[in-house]
Amino acid sequence: MNFDFSEDQKFLSDQAQKFLANASSIDVVRSVLDDGNVSYHKGLWQGLAEMGWLGASIPEEYDGLGLSMLELCVIAEQMGRALAPVPFSSTVYLFAEALKLAGSDEQKRRLLPKLVAGDVIGCVAVLERAGSLDYDNLSSTFSNGHLSGVKLPVIDGDIASHAIVLATENGAPTLVLVDLEQTGVSLEKLNTIDPTRSHARMTFQGVEAERLGEMGQGAALFEALQNRAAVLLAFEQIGGSDRTLEMATRYAKERYAFGRPIGGNQAIKHKLADMWVKNEVARSSAYYGAWALSTDAYELAEAAALARIAASDAFWFASKENIQTHGGMGFTWEVDCHLFYRRAQLLSVQLGATRVWKQKLVSALEKKNAA
Repeated sequence: MNFDFSEDQKFLSDQAQKFLANASSIDVVRSVLDDGNVSYHKGLWQGLAEMGWLGASIPEEYDGLGLSMLELCVIAEQMGRALAPVPFSSTVYLFAEALKLAGSDEQKRRLLPKLVAGDVIGCVAVLERAGSLDYDNLSSTFSNGHLSGVKLPVIDGDIASHAIVLATENGAPTLVLVDLEQTGVSLEKLNTIDPTRSHARMTFQGVEAERLGEMGQGAALFEALQNRAAVLLAFEQIGGSDRTLEMATRYAKERYAFGRPIGGNQAIKHKLADMWVKNEVARSSAYYGAWALSTDAYELAEAAALARIAASDAFWFASKENIQTHGGMGFTWEVDCHLFYRRAQLLSVQLGATRVWKQKLVSALEKKNAA
């Protein structure tokens, strides 16, 4: 049985890597990092729209390409490899998927074509304080078509045009859709370890909003959305982890000490081998997640948690060991190691930290064994 991607999907991966090698080079990433007034690269964002990637998994009736989730997994891996400084995950993995899951036909026709064209940047706002999400203690409220509350941190919230917000309606968690370009919405950019993926505090003061899905379905819908996005995010982490291993391997071959490449030292060999093993474990787990996602399998919750845990561990470990392999130079601003370390740390807590996903994995396995 062949668990690999098809030849067409591999071709898409190659083309995506070639495109992003230029469109999202390290110089592009650094241009966003160095400019405190810029949160993403607009040229790259428009380029992704022109390539059709923003609508890769969106049905053709809404101007998308109508591809499967497997193609989106392939693109996600290359986006992670390139450290693309754009709100791709917030808009495509979360906002667009939420609309596909629970949006009405009118909401989809109004927003998805604009999203495909790059005119809509979406985000999902659920957290209100530090720590894990608690559905029973949400302070944001939705009543009579109006939303009030504060959300933080919201990934890409400072540049988003629309948001999907988790709030309570008559005491029940509900997802609501908000146009952020209206009076009563205030956005404050927050400082994070990786400025190439911006975060914000969002304040809503009785702003107009509309329900996404049914009242009281917010928790179930967000859990389903989380599982779908987790698989895609795992592929993004694997892309970054693989490139980090390549960086470390290349440096180990080129850097000479005492007349020989440092890669000849057993300690360096062990570092690279450990990085490779973790990357392969993460890739296997992500492939399981991709299968579950593309087939809408019962095992999706389990597969998503497994992929998320393995990919977070692999990317963090690879980014850390890459710095160590580079030695003293690895800690400097001029060397690119810190760019991957920043992204690894940021992605490890996006959608919930690893400990949260370990709890989800245990719950999924208990439910599976009880069935």
